[in-house]
Amino acid sequence: MTSRIHVRYLVRGDAKSIAARAEGIAVEQSVEMPVEPIGNPFVIDQIIGRVEDIHDQGNGLFDVRIGLATITTGLEAGQLLNMIIGNTSMQDDVTLADAEFPAEVADAFGGPRHGLAGLRERLRAPVRALTATALKPQGSSAAFLAKLAGDIALGGIDYIKDDHGIANQFYSPYAERVPAIAEAVARGAARTGVPTRYLPSLNGNLDAMRGQIGLARSCGLDCVLIAPLIAGLAQFQTLVTENPDFAFMTHPTMSGTARIRPSFLLGKLFRMLGSDATVFANYGGRFGYTAEECGLLSRFALQDWPGIKPCVPVPAGGMLLERIPEMLNFFGTDVMLLIGGSLLSTRERIAAETARYVEAVRAAAKG
Repeated sequence: MTSRIHVRYLVRGDAKSIAARAEGIAVEQSVEMPVEPIGNPFVIDQIIGRVEDIHDQGNGLFDVRIGLATITTGLEAGQLLNMIIGNTSMQDDVTLADAEFPAEVADAFGGPRHGLAGLRERLRAPVRALTATALKPQGSSAAFLAKLAGDIALGGIDYIKDDHGIANQFYSPYAERVPAIAEAVARGAARTGVPTRYLPSLNGNLDAMRGQIGLARSCGLDCVLIAPLIAGLAQFQTLVTENPDFAFMTHPTMSGTARIRPSFLLGKLFRMLGSDATVFANYGGRFGYTAEECGLLSRFALQDWPGIKPCVPVPAGGMLLERIPEMLNFFGTDVMLLIGGSLLSTRERIAAETARYVEAVRAAAKG
């Protein structure tokens, strides 16, 4: 008997039709055709999705649990997503809420190669929350971004990443930008004694991203940023497998187009595919995530999972220095706080403001 992935969907409907609707989802996400003409016993017994439970949550919302055959995924990242939400993502009454994966799925993908402990070890920070920021704005030259990164590094921050929109544009080509920023950050780190890490943003096709990691490695880097829904889940997972010495921070861009709860997509699925640190839109910022969703996402990223290392939750998106105590109280110290625009707006005072940010995080840990 083949194992099953137990998938939870939130379905809008009514009590009279929900059983039939659940069966429709089970069929859509498995054989995608009427069941009656199917005469193959293997398909009938092992492949067709099964409705396992339906729970009425009230107000026209139902929690539907469906078992989908693991073997239909081929243990490949893109096909995995296709089989648990593919066609159903085009039906606006359904949201993918969660999935419980059998051990063979988790084992096939392997999860983070470094995770929370590995990212802490890079910074010699075994207990406290980690700090991060993003290089902006789009349209800046490589020289400008290198100067900015160097100034930020003088503030003793842990991680500096490219903004996800900075790619290989003519005004800041990857081959020029990455060595310049890496050198500037290394100079700043040498002065502060803090081993600040720079994460360049990967972009383009698989061959291009392979080359970009190679260049990053030659510059002494060991971390990169990737947007899995732009790069492709299979390409992301391939790069993780090919580069076990690198830590991968994942960016959530395009996640709002999918009918998938962010807590599952960013906190659990990206983690299983190899995300060491997952960026998400924090509650109270310029995006619409609730505190409940952010808390669940953080738990998914960190919870015990046999064979899968914890992934660092990285709340971001319009965060202010003044919110540091609140965020640490909410997320605890197993977190990386990413403050971007509000820190960059301090302009010529950025080294001093970065130091103030770093000290506020460290002071909160001591208190």
